[in-house]
Amino acid sequence: MKLIILDRDGVINHDSADYIKTPAEWKPIAGSLEAIARLNQYGYRVVIATNQSGVGRGLLDMATLNAIHDKMHKALAHVGGRVDAVFFCPHPQDADCVCRKPKPGLLRDIARRFNTDLSGVPSVGDALRDLQAAVEVGAQPILVLTGKGRKTVAAGGLPAGTRTHADLAEAVASIVR
Repeated sequence: MKLIILDRDGVINHDSADYIKTPAEWKPIAGSLEAIARLNQYGYRVVIATNQSGVGRGLLDMATLNAIHDKMHKALAHVGGRVDAVFFCPHPQDADCVCRKPKPGLLRDIARRFNTDLSGVPSVGDALRDLQAAVEVGAQPILVLTGKGRKTVAAGGLPAGTRTHADLAEAVASIVR
């Protein structure tokens, strides 16, 4: 099975310092939906692993988060793409849960649910915490410069072996090459 793990905000859709709290605020980054469709065409199962602390902080409820994801799924279907699963951590940063990235709980859950080892599996994110979670489970960390990506590069301290790409479309082109 070919599997890829993607962060959501800043990788697939534009991020916001005020959080994505409504379907109207969810706007795909140019080329990201087509990149996911391309992964599907190459036989990849696409899984999202995303921190969504806005739920735990009361900025949005589960029905709204589901509506945001429904909008994403419909937009993907429109370009011939799909996401096989969305895993999310609803907890605020101070909750000290095991699922909030940079902790590897979400990714370990993905490994269990898909009954697979994540060694070498591409894991694409725009923040250091995404890369750290990937490294913790042996996945291949890939940083995109969209979202928080440029700030992440500027801050330094990227895990060894991190690959960097301008955006998801460029990362996918490299993966399927």
